[in-house]
Amino acid sequence: MSTKTGKNPPFKDSFHPSLSFVVAAVAKAQAASKAAVTSDSKTARSARRLRSSASFHLPKTLKLPRQPKYARTAIARRGAKLDHQAILRQPLNTESAMRQIENHNTLVFLCDVRANKFQIKAAVKALYEIDVAQVNTLIRPDGLKKAFVRLSPNVDALEAAGKIGFI
Repeated sequence: MSTKTGKNPPFKDSFHPSLSFVVAAVAKAQAASKAAVTSDSKTARSARRLRSSASFHLPKTLKLPRQPKYARTAIARRGAKLDHQAILRQPLNTESAMRQIENHNTLVFLCDVRANKFQIKAAVKALYEIDVAQVNTLIRPDGLKKAFVRLSPNVDALEAAGKIGFI
């Protein structure tokens, strides 16, 4: 800043030496404001989040699925999948089951406990090519599931039992 005469302003040389700290403080404040404007988010101070709870919970982090280097079991779990042969264990040919065949057109099977009525019906139809009208089930006291498979009216239970091979 020069005057019309080209000389430095007269107050520059004439101000009191005890006011030099004010000039230094102003220069420091201007440098700090300039740095605050141009600073990135890492160096800038962010607002502190207000805590609403007295207890602290660790933040949830990424949990990757396990990738084992080797199998912990020697063989796969047995009976994990139910196929038709696993669903129907065996036909039951007790005296009361024979009575069901003769009087009610119904075959009786021991089944897997995990199998439901729809799976039992599909297994009988797939294995023995027999039309099924209805399936009733119960779980016996020994823990096995018994299925009463009533056949459709156009199928004779005695012939179906002979075809299966338990009469």
